[in-house]
Amino acid sequence: MRLKFTALALAATLAGGAAAGDRITGLPFATRSEVYATEAMAATSHPLATQIALDIMRRGGSAVDAAIAANAALGLMEPTGNGIGGDLFAIVWDPKTKKLHGYNGSGRSPRALSLKWFQDNGYEDIPPHGPLPVTVPGAVDGWFALHGRFGKLSMAEVLAPTVRYARQGHPVHDTIAYYWGRSVPVLSKWPGFAEQFTIGGRAPRTGELWKNPNLANTLETIGREGRDAFYKGDIARTIDAYFKANGGFLRYEDLAAHQGEWVEPVSTNYRGVDVWEIPPNGQGIAALQILNLLEGYDFSKIPFGSAEHVHLFVEAKKLAFADRARYYADPAFHPAPVAKLISEDYAAERRKLIDPDRAARAVDAGILQDGDTIYLTTADKDGMMVSLIQSNYRGMGSGMAPPGLGFIFQDRGEQFVLKPGHPNSFEPGKRPFHTIIPAFLTRGGKPWVSFGLMGGAMQPQGHAQIVMNLVDFGMNLQEAGDAPRIQHDGSTDPAGRMLEMTDGGVVNLETGFPYETIRALMRKGHRIEFADGPYGGYQAIARDHANGTYIGASESRKDGQAAGY
Repeated sequence: MRLKFTALALAATLAGGAAAGDRITGLPFATRSEVYATEAMAATSHPLATQIALDIMRRGGSAVDAAIAANAALGLMEPTGNGIGGDLFAIVWDPKTKKLHGYNGSGRSPRALSLKWFQDNGYEDIPPHGPLPVTVPGAVDGWFALHGRFGKLSMAEVLAPTVRYARQGHPVHDTIAYYWGRSVPVLSKWPGFAEQFTIGGRAPRTGELWKNPNLANTLETIGREGRDAFYKGDIARTIDAYFKANGGFLRYEDLAAHQGEWVEPVSTNYRGVDVWEIPPNGQGIAALQILNLLEGYDFSKIPFGSAEHVHLFVEAKKLAFADRARYYADPAFHPAPVAKLISEDYAAERRKLIDPDRAARAVDAGILQDGDTIYLTTADKDGMMVSLIQSNYRGMGSGMAPPGLGFIFQDRGEQFVLKPGHPNSFEPGKRPFHTIIPAFLTRGGKPWVSFGLMGGAMQPQGHAQIVMNLVDFGMNLQEAGDAPRIQHDGSTDPAGRMLEMTDGGVVNLETGFPYETIRALMRKGHRIEFADGPYGGYQAIARDHANGTYIGASESRKDGQAAGY
């Protein structure tokens, strides 16, 4: 199977144009080798954050300490995707208990804001920027919850490297500079943004030093005074005054009442591999639904990159996303029938709707009785592995940057629907539908791969493709991320801004799929279009139990790095 796949991959690469330099090992599209180490490993979307994570573990910190340190650094170095104004989700493999622990660190809507207010003021949708889409940021609470259970170093020690970089400066990387430049014209009108996130009104350029002394002060306060400094102290009072002065509804009381929660990850078994996700209000179970549908097909006889491979994947995605739009929401308000949605029986029933020869134009949810983000993963000498994802939602978020604090609030509340009765309808104190999802793979009850793939609705599609690449197509960890990706767009949206899919949507294929595949997909009724950049960014760490090593991977679509010692 490996030789057959290699030949096809080579043909695909030649057909689409060389995407990587010649290599004497591995598949043609792989950009680099896997990274191997015995003691510790980190894979993040920024090389400096990866080095910070490794330094923390060298000093005796746990993988959780390292993940928090890297996340803090990325909030400084990659504010185009995350920061302490956003939310956080994590899955941790604990070697002591030999089990996975999940954390949902998503925040809730302001209690002083109501659906009636939006309706009375003529809103049909929640705007993407400004004060109205702001929800309570859950990242700092998530840090302290994870640290309280699994941390070894003090939080001041964990945050110190980012404080130092924030004061002394760091050079901005290429992809980050690009997205930063796109955000400045859109967000500069919101109070505090231009003052704290531009250099004389413009974005920093590639290689230019960036400093954020305000963020340094905020992180130093959090490290010294703890979680409540953010949610109940002077930082919270500054936030309260800022939103009162600028037409927002987030209040001190919302921050003081916030609490994330430990949750049990949910899983499905895909050809002997247990795939783990966080349950709703996130979209992780969409990846499980896709895989359950695809398990009914023999991919040992279906080559990677073939029309049959792409067609079956897209049709499975359409079915899973129909349920995603109908059932995924804050379980405190609308509990989703998770066990039913990820069951084998339900997958078998829904699989009957897939026509092997024709693309579906419209898909209904099953009837049941019951972009930007950062992803990072760390692993330490004791066997702890962390899968963590964090986001401001839409790029740099809402644009709302309270004076003197050095961070931007998320605009996650844009995902609420302004329609009564909808599962994601706006309600005070409610968590919106969430796109960010960490993932984890186990085999035989042992940890195998901690991974994630950032990028909005691409995330569950990407998770399923990574699993298929590893399990069905025999790729190694680096190849699984570098392989050309499929992205289907146009499914009905959980936020209600998109009408029911009636035209089958659009399939975007990266360079590397042969023209014969594209032509065959068009014959099946798929609409194929070019898209630049919606395919996400991947990081992963695998545990090689036989050799006692870690394997790291970081793809070339972002500025990231996998490294270990």
